Amino acid sequence: MNAPTVKRLQATVDAGRRQRAWFDDLQRRLDVGGWYVLVDADVPHEIFRAMGIDYVVTQWWSALLGAKQVGPAALAALADRGLPDDVDPYNSIPLGASFLDRSEQPWGGLPAPRLVVGSAGHDAHRNLLQVWHDSHGTDVILVDHTPAVVERGAADIASGDGWWDRIADEWETVVGAARLDLLEGQIGELIEWCEAATGRRLDPEALDEVLQLANEQAAWNRRSRDLLAAARPTPIDVADTIPAVMLPQWHRGTPDAAAAARALHDEIDVEIERGAAVVPDERVRLMWVGRGLWFDPGFLQRFADRGAVFVWSMYHALAADAYERRGGPPLRTLAARFAPFPDLLGAPGWVDRWTVNEARRSGVDGAVHLPAAEHRDPAVTTDALRAAGVPVLELDGNNADARSWRSDEMAAAVERFIDGEVAPVAAARRAREVP
Repeated sequence: MNAPTVKRLQATVDAGRRQRAWFDDLQRRLDVGGWYVLVDADVPHEIFRAMGIDYVVTQWWSALLGAKQVGPAALAALADRGLPDDVDPYNSIPLGASFLDRSEQPWGGLPAPRLVVGSAGHDAHRNLLQVWHDSHGTDVILVDHTPAVVERGAADIASGDGWWDRIADEWETVVGAARLDLLEGQIGELIEWCEAATGRRLDPEALDEVLQLANEQAAWNRRSRDLLAAARPTPIDVADTIPAVMLPQWHRGTPDAAAAARALHDEIDVEIERGAAVVPDERVRLMWVGRGLWFDPGFLQRFADRGAVFVWSMYHALAADAYERRGGPPLRTLAARFAPFPDLLGAPGWVDRWTVNEARRSGVDGAVHLPAAEHRDPAVTTDALRAAGVPVLELDGNNADARSWRSDEMAAAVERFIDGEVAPVAAARRAREVP
């Protein structure tokens, strides 16, 4: 049985309410002839925001479908049509849900989008987008991020230690001019589609305002990440911070999203000041490496009886380090925000060094890793953490496909990992922290 998710933050509750209200408003527009774009998380949403075009993030919709236990039915709908139901479920579940009646989808469901925009980096993903076109007549635009190939351990300037401290201002050097040229040109093609579809021109001032608000949101996320990294014990666990950070992220570039990031920071600050603790007898600090377990979010809160708490997820940390870009022409700055995303999630020289730095920043004793099979080298993060002295448990499952998950069995594996490998590391850390 899935463990219940305990929400302690008002910011988390408010984020959920705003998301539902936004979805209800979107449905009203769709019901009177409106349309929307289905867009991947690593695509420049800011263009749609600046042009007033409705969009839904593929991975958010997949997460909601998973949380409402619709994932298996969506995957079965793919299989019924002779389509693979076991390839990249995180991205294919929304396609499967499009074949279900809207009454079977959460919150009244969605019709097919007018446009889907996704990454050209994987054959499976390109094929998936083609099925959207073939089955629904949806337009398709592919975005190529050209992920950098960096040998493990190489001291390449484009991915050297400390990119997270340099990329906001030194993005031209960190990302590389050739990659920025390519993505900037593709953003131009995306703008051309939007202008043709709406009859409106992109207002450069509107885009600049969106970019500045997104930077403000990232700055508040960085401050709140740093507060939690330094807090002992942690007042908030990742089951609370993931929705509080990520739901506003899908509305990046709006005053409400920037205000939500600030509200999260201020509430965390208050919780720290009053001495709040998720686990009062905190003895083990863990990081969850990989995507959220959307159909079983309470899983991450099952280990309090061992004094263990998950204090870190990539969602808050990426919101702190991955988005802010300052200076430069708006389109090129936007390209710099998204060109390195495949590297931040899975490339040697990028994700490994950053994750080790994050582990040290947050004082974690161990990591539970749910690798994504489509990443170029899923083992690179595990290897780097172990080399840095952080025990790692890799779990075999898919974050979106509930059929692959055996909750009690996985929980037992984590418990054995905590007791056998992490507890001694945690005890040594606590001994060092004693004055």
